[in-house]
Amino acid sequence: MQKLLLVCRALHEKDNDHRMSRAKFFFIALVCSFSWYVIPGYFFTTLTSISWVCWVFSKSVTAQQIGSGMKGLGVGAVTLDWSAVASFLFSPLISPFFAIVNVFVGYALIVYTVIPIAYWGLDVYNAKRFPIFSSHLFTAEGQKYNISAIVNDKFELDVVKYGEQGRIHLSVFFALTYGFGFATIASTLSHVACFYGREIMERYRASSKGKEDIHTRLMKRYKDIPSWWFYVLLAVTLAVSLALCIFLNDQIQMPWWGLLFAGALAFVFTLPISIITATTNQTPGLNIITEYVFGLIYPGRPIANVCFKTYGYISMAQAVSFLSDFKLGHYMKIPPRSMFLVQFIGTMLAGTINIGVAWWLLNSIKNICHDDLLPEGSPWTCPGDRVFFDASVIWGLVGPKKIFGSEGNYSVMNWFFLGGAVGPIIVWLLHKAFPKQSWIPLINLPVLLGATGMMPPATPLNYNAWIFFGTVFNFFVFRYRKKWWQRYNYVLSAALDTGVAFMTVLLYFSLSLENRSITWWGNDGEHCPLASCPTAKGISVPGCPTNL
Repeated sequence: MQKLLLVCRALHEKDNDHRMSRAKFFFIALVCSFSWYVIPGYFFTTLTSISWVCWVFSKSVTAQQIGSGMKGLGVGAVTLDWSAVASFLFSPLISPFFAIVNVFVGYALIVYTVIPIAYWGLDVYNAKRFPIFSSHLFTAEGQKYNISAIVNDKFELDVVKYGEQGRIHLSVFFALTYGFGFATIASTLSHVACFYGREIMERYRASSKGKEDIHTRLMKRYKDIPSWWFYVLLAVTLAVSLALCIFLNDQIQMPWWGLLFAGALAFVFTLPISIITATTNQTPGLNIITEYVFGLIYPGRPIANVCFKTYGYISMAQAVSFLSDFKLGHYMKIPPRSMFLVQFIGTMLAGTINIGVAWWLLNSIKNICHDDLLPEGSPWTCPGDRVFFDASVIWGLVGPKKIFGSEGNYSVMNWFFLGGAVGPIIVWLLHKAFPKQSWIPLINLPVLLGATGMMPPATPLNYNAWIFFGTVFNFFVFRYRKKWWQRYNYVLSAALDTGVAFMTVLLYFSLSLENRSITWWGNDGEHCPLASCPTAKGISVPGCPTNL
């Protein structure tokens, strides 16, 4: 929605000087992005991840673990594909530089310090038995866990068969990602309380006293949105959701009180997460805490956990997105009722189309989302859905008690909650002790600790490219070409994304749907087949050398 508003503004804005208009610049950048994406998107897909270290050391597991951009640490890996830059972390051109620095520090600390020490140095949780970077679930012997074997006919956990197969094990990266996720959600609350608590109270008092800024006064020219629109929408959605929980409980699994609890969690976290989003353009995820809490209360039911996550986390994320769009519309003086109707109609259309497309793809693409059965470099591996599925197993089917609790291997990860809560307090105290040091309040621990929150499914390649492009545009261009940055930066971001989106759709309907592809070395993935191999002695995995 924000991109659409920016593009519309660019296309209708009148330019009174002799510089290139934003509309013309947008179309030129769009055509360039559209034309180029056919190369990494179809003719030469290896350009998406150029992991040259793997090419040089074609028989070394460790070298490929270090150099692979998709399955390793991504050292030296580069990309010439804009979709790899902006697919998971969104466009880096619209993030403030201090936020990019926080992401870079957190990412470098986790990926290039903590992970290597934990994997090669300390072999934490028998890390060498598993791939260094993977969202899959494993047995103690390093084999992929057979999830279907521990599920009964009601899609609930079969405790006997789970005991026979043994505990679930995670790659060290996946386990630590959850730990830092715990720290992120805790630091969000304490960071907002320390740095924005007083401002929140002052603005609340100001709003109750009727104080208005210039934007609010200008927006009074338009009719406001009647409150009953929101109340009716809330009542209808709650009624439908409650009906699903009550009358389709065999399929939904979630009890009616779970819906109300999820709504309460979303309500509590919307304000602090919105503040982090507004100041950094980075949105901490609420998914882990919703999964964790409901997994403790209602274990053994994966679908119920997914539903609770959807109502607790996704509804909060949609609320933040809704507020972001309204904020932009407020500053651009768009009538509030028009914004509401566009949001409502767009949500209904998007939801319906998404369900239809998902159903169609599931029935038309063979082995979709089964990365073990698909060829290397296939676009249908569904990395995001893989993480979503594995999360439903960890938190819903098996339950956090058997993984992160007393019956699991990763109970130490719970200490991250405490570390995350205390961290912002220390930063705030340092800021108070040294008020002249302007860089101290720029340390944003929710962003820093949550830097790898999108990993997996995002990979080091995505982060390296995002940080590089974000630094170039937000530092060099902004510093030395500030007027250009102010004039064209957001238009360029929208044009690059739009060009890739249009070409992706065109390639799918014209070529992929007809199973037309080009088979050659440049379309065989990144050529790092050993990057996902374990390195522990005696662990045998198909396609990997056994270290005796």
